[in-house]
Amino acid sequence: MANDRLGVGFIGGGFVAQFHMRSFVGVRDADIHGVVTRPTEAAAEAVALVNRLGVGEARAFNSVTEMVADPSIDALWICAPNFTRIEIMEEIAEAVLSGKGELIGVACEKPLGRNVAEARKMLELVQKAELLDGYLENQLFSPGVVRGRDIVWSRGAALTGPPYLARCAEEHSGPHMPWFWEGELQGGGVLNDMMCHSVEVARVLLTPPQADRSVLTPVKVSAHISCLKWQQPHYAGILADHSGGKTDYINRPAEDFARALVEYRDQDGNERIVEATTSWCFVGAGLRLSMELLGPEYSLSVNSLDSGPKVFFSRQVTGDSGEDLVEKQNAEMGLMPIVSDEEAEYGYTGENRHMVQSFLAGKRPSENFSDGVNVAELLMTAYMSAEQEKTIPFPPPGLESFVPAVARGEWNPKAR
Repeated sequence: MANDRLGVGFIGGGFVAQFHMRSFVGVRDADIHGVVTRPTEAAAEAVALVNRLGVGEARAFNSVTEMVADPSIDALWICAPNFTRIEIMEEIAEAVLSGKGELIGVACEKPLGRNVAEARKMLELVQKAELLDGYLENQLFSPGVVRGRDIVWSRGAALTGPPYLARCAEEHSGPHMPWFWEGELQGGGVLNDMMCHSVEVARVLLTPPQADRSVLTPVKVSAHISCLKWQQPHYAGILADHSGGKTDYINRPAEDFARALVEYRDQDGNERIVEATTSWCFVGAGLRLSMELLGPEYSLSVNSLDSGPKVFFSRQVTGDSGEDLVEKQNAEMGLMPIVSDEEAEYGYTGENRHMVQSFLAGKRPSENFSDGVNVAELLMTAYMSAEQEKTIPFPPPGLESFVPAVARGEWNPKAR
């Protein structure tokens, strides 16, 4: 590493990869040198973004192996679709183990795997290649969560006792790309896509700041999933149109609403509760992230749509639709909140700063593939609970090989 800077390569150049790339404006000790995408021509837009932002002198690579072999690249960020992750990690491990190139670490977007087996495979591969590993769970690093957690634990918990209930929710009107809506490609529906955020943020809020994650032990999971909006004929037709007829929510839906309750025990046997809610059927200004933490004599509340400026546009202000005010924006007139710096507000800047600094220091990041496996275990148990319509003790039998009915294309609440 020249001049103690980390050279970064991106696998994937789409929506979430570009969120990460924009956040590197706030990361002082790294440069993005490469992008590889499928199809390969899609890399041009991402490369242009990197170079325009001045966060590196990036170029497009033809393969993951070619990027591993480039001496300017020290670490890889996997931001490719869920169904490609295992193949990508296998190629990285093979390239490193066969001596084609050297790396310090790999960071992977959520979820680590579409199920527990895939998440464990990702962990095994990165450990086999003896690489540092970071699990990209951006919401843990959002300023409101980081600062709020520190204050609650240093003042409220220190004086009156630890928190006992964490509520987290993520809601918006649905994903951008057609593959996200396909249970078999994505690994499920909104539960797999977004509750990975909510259960992990809630778990960390309930964990003392300097403590190991193992101080909380999950003991029970109960969950419910539904398709409230997108299986209705009108909306199913919209999905079919946007995917060239491939997405069939009349016969092969995925859940657009999910709720889960995870019961933990702390080291003293005290009950701790995580309540998580996610949906793709929220109609509001745009993406809404909300977190709450409750203790004996205090509470913490974070809402991504509450902070920052607001604008009002009358009916006379008409124009093209877009996402210039907030991610997943649903309107262009009326009273609208503005999320001024989404990359920082949602945690991407803090997350990438932590990953880069950890890799430069030769340390495993605090959020790593082991956490990604833990999240997958909770999500799959939640799917079990929803399918069996009962509370499931954790860990349940068969968890390692379980694949949700949604991901098998066999879930259809309208067919009951």
